[in-house]
Amino acid sequence: MASRLQQIEKDESVLLRVTHANLKSFTSDVRFSLQMSVESVKEKLWRKCGTSVNSMCLELYDDSGSKISDLTDNSIPLGFYSPLDGYRLHIIDLDPSSVTSGGWLEDTSLVEKFQISEEAYDKRDDTFRKFKEKLASQNPSAFESKISDNYMEELCANIKVGDRCQVEPGEKRGVVKFVGRAESLAPGFWVGVQYDEPLGKNDGTVKGIHYFDCSPLHGAMVRPDKVKVQFSAPLICFPTLKLRSWQLS
Repeated sequence: MASRLQQIEKDESVLLRVTHANLKSFTSDVRFSLQMSVESVKEKLWRKCGTSVNSMCLELYDDSGSKISDLTDNSIPLGFYSPLDGYRLHIIDLDPSSVTSGGWLEDTSLVEKFQISEEAYDKRDDTFRKFKEKLASQNPSAFESKISDNYMEELCANIKVGDRCQVEPGEKRGVVKFVGRAESLAPGFWVGVQYDEPLGKNDGTVKGIHYFDCSPLHGAMVRPDKVKVQFSAPLICFPTLKLRSWQLS
């Protein structure tokens, strides 16, 4: 062992890919000095993944996925295991109550959310809703809509449900499915479009209000000035084929 450690130069380092048993989406390329003890390696990893040094077990794998060794002795330098660039250092957290256990760091649906009823929320005086109501009472004009209900109505005169259309930006092609005011959106007139491809944001329902039917991610509500209903299809030219006399017989 002594001769092996003597071969490690002070400035030697290795780039290892780090994975974690509890964090399936966690992966990181980390450079380590070969002079670092296993304990120092663990301290460096603790700052990256949250697993404490005392609860951390390390496994070293080569670039083919074969396990080389368990790094069980904290006092041994990392270079003793002869890791190479591209090898994988796998972290196992032995603490069942660790912050990495349970999967909630990756799946927020597992985290218990604070919930409050509308009635209880309305009774509180320290909410944004009450703050906004206070501002509105002090300066009502600041909260009045500056967009009229007839905004862009004139642009809808030539847009009808069923028209083929093109939406800018992006030259997205589709069919007009809705023309009119949308109570779940800003004042004025809107055009509902069903795109030919999944380039939209919804299925015709916006903020809980249904405006038209289409497949998911094919629907969009856009302003009339973004819609062009009279567009020319690109001209496709085919090469002229010259047939010889024997081909015509």
